[in-house]
Parts: sequence; structure tokens; C-alpha cells
Amino acid sequence: MSSNNSHPTSDGGIVIEARDVEKTYDTGSIQVHALRGVSLQVQRGEMVAIMGPSGCGKTTLLNSLSGLDEFDSGLVLIEGQDINRMADDKKTEFRARDMGFVFQTYNLLPVLTAVENVELPLIVSGTNPKIARQMALEALDRVQLRDKANQRPAQLSGGQRQRVAVARAVVNRPAIMWADEPTGELDSATANEIMDLIVELNQSGNQTTVLVTHDPKVAARCHRTIHMADGRIIREDSQSTMREVAGVGHA
Repeated sequence: MSSNNSHPTSDGGIVIEARDVEKTYDTGSIQVHALRGVSLQVQRGEMVAIMGPSGCGKTTLLNSLSGLDEFDSGLVLIEGQDINRMADDKKTEFRARDMGFVFQTYNLLPVLTAVENVELPLIVSGTNPKIARQMALEALDRVQLRDKANQRPAQLSGGQRQRVAVARAVVNRPAIMWADEPTGELDSATANEIMDLIVELNQSGNQTTVLVTHDPKVAARCHRTIHMADGRIIREDSQSTMREVAGVGHA
């Protein structure tokens, strides 16, 4: 495991705030209370892991915080803005401009090359195509994949696909990166490489990062870990606590 991830300064300001967020899925025959009054704050530059058993509400919380999902009640503020009250087009533009997303299954478009996948958020937000292409190539440089720019996802390994996904997530230099099981499909060595990359991007750009994971070793790389069960936050652990749980030595 590589070097420790230093904690952001306490004067970074609150970037993400949730207050009493409730979300229920109604299937017709059963109601599932996915989020039960969840409240949390995340500082600028902080890297936070969300952990808990399957079905505890981790991904629902991530999607509600990021504006991918609507929720029933409560409040989510991103940089002080109430995302639940934004019109859909404004929300889409806000996500494309200020947020980056990394998913377990990569979510790359198979018909597009690596560089075309990476430049997609820029095109959506109205960036000039020439500038978008240059920024996409620079992002691939940051993940050491510029030489694969013209290859399609099917020609890449799992680790390379996730690197492309990370490049796409950071191409617009977003204030926030959201990651849902970013290492879930990867072997341990490749997972460690991807986490090295995410930590480096967090540190070099003071980027706020929120990720869902089942892996204590991934959580140990974050500043703080939020544990969920049955739609609620049940406790929080510091990085040092998670490093002990994961059996990771202090660098």
C-alpha cells in the first residue's frame, strides 16, 4: 500500500451537505426504505468512503447526493446549491461541469474510442470540440493511457477501461468525483493502481472524492469512512481506524 493520504485542512469549507434525506422505493407490493433520515457533511478536498452490506443504501445515497437520483424528502446542498430543485437540464449541465463519475462497470460507450469516451462530458457541457479533444488527450496522459487513445473499450483490459473511466471523470477538472465500487471488477494489484490514481488526483487537485466500496483496504486510503446499515449511517471511522481493520501498515 502506498503512502498515506493526508487529511484536508479544516478550513476547506463544506462542499456536500445532506440533511435528513429520505428515499423509499415502492415496487407496488412492497416498500423499501433505502434512506432513513441520512445527514452528513463533506469538506472540500476530503476523500470519504461509504461502506455497508449489500442493500444498505450506499449506492442510493451516492446517487441522491450527486443528483443522479431524486429523493423523497430532506435536502442536499452541493457548493450551497439545492440540486433537487434544479431543472433537469441545469442538473445535467452542473454534473457535466462540476462532477466526475466512476462506476464499477466502467460505463464506457463501446462504439467510441477511449479519447471519444473521455471527451464526452466536455461535449455535453458545450466545450469547443478541438479544445475538448486536447483536454481528453491530456486526461489520458494523467492516467498513462495516451497511447490507447484510439482503441475501443473491447480492445482494453479491465484496468485500462477503468483508467479511461477515471480520465473521463477528471477531464473537466471537477470539484467532486463520485465513485461506485471503482475497484469492484478488478484484481487486487490493478485495484491498488486505480486507488493510487484516485488518491493522487484527490491530493494534486484538492478534489473532493466520495466513493462506495466493500473493500476495507480501499476505505483505508480515504480520510474518513461512513458505515451504513438499513438506510442509516451507524458510525464513522477515521483513516487510522480503517487502516487497522484492513491490516495496512502506516507509511
